[in-house]
Amino acid sequence: MAIASELKRRFSAGSILVRLIYINVALFLVIRLMALLAMLLNAPAVEVLKWLELPSGDMLLHRPWTLLTYMFSHYDLLHILFNMLWLYWLGRIFLEYFTGKQLGALYVLGGLLGGLLFWGAYAVLPYFNGQMGFLIGASASVLAIVVAVAVYVPHYQIGLLFFGAVSLKWVAIITIVIDLLSVVEGNVGGQVAHLGGALMGLIYGLMMRRGHDVTAWLNKSIDWLVMLFKGRKPTLKKKKLHTKAQKAAPAQKNTTMPDEDEIDAILDKLKRSGYGALSDQEKERLFMASRKR
Repeated sequence: MAIASELKRRFSAGSILVRLIYINVALFLVIRLMALLAMLLNAPAVEVLKWLELPSGDMLLHRPWTLLTYMFSHYDLLHILFNMLWLYWLGRIFLEYFTGKQLGALYVLGGLLGGLLFWGAYAVLPYFNGQMGFLIGASASVLAIVVAVAVYVPHYQIGLLFFGAVSLKWVAIITIVIDLLSVVEGNVGGQVAHLGGALMGLIYGLMMRRGHDVTAWLNKSIDWLVMLFKGRKPTLKKKKLHTKAQKAAPAQKNTTMPDEDEIDAILDKLKRSGYGALSDQEKERLFMASRKR
């Protein structure tokens, strides 16, 4: 019980990156334990996965939730090991420039686009005629994060064993090339999903360089749902109506110390659009916080 309490505490206190890794590892352990139980009962282990992995064809219409669950599910040890290592290493770099919410949303969007391309490939490509495929693993989601940060900061260097310092752009390019070369090895549907995740990362990185966050709508939707389930009535922001008298009134200077939420919001804007995009009041609030620290 003490171990479970400690894991729960670490999960609650951890960043979204840590929580994503915890979810993937926990689900992997559950899947393997259920597969072991199925083996002992002389039942097919594949029955454990059919409710989590993404199927091709019309079966998806009967299991639509698998479009989300597949990206958190793994069955092979090496599969989850490499995916989680990539997620941890590149996710930490991602968080140097973006927020945890953006990381979580991009993980989901990368997985969704990868899953949809996988499903679409089985539906339209002659190569898959008469075949049934299943998709499992976080590879598309992880590739979205890898490519996104490589596009946003292509010259960011990381140290690789035997290679030394390597720019992120080359890490992303070589990873995609390896995926393309691996198509002939039989996992064609999986490679298509990987390319879908990479495409989502490319879109995110390019749009963020222009100051547009393609994950904003998803995070707003999640926030709305969270408020709804907590029993709070979601409200839309209304435009403030200013009378002439109000416009003429001088603005009062805010002399209170900014809290953490306010500073986080200013820093997020600073990351997205640069220092020049901050208003005079935001610059002053940021200066007050830096003096306090």
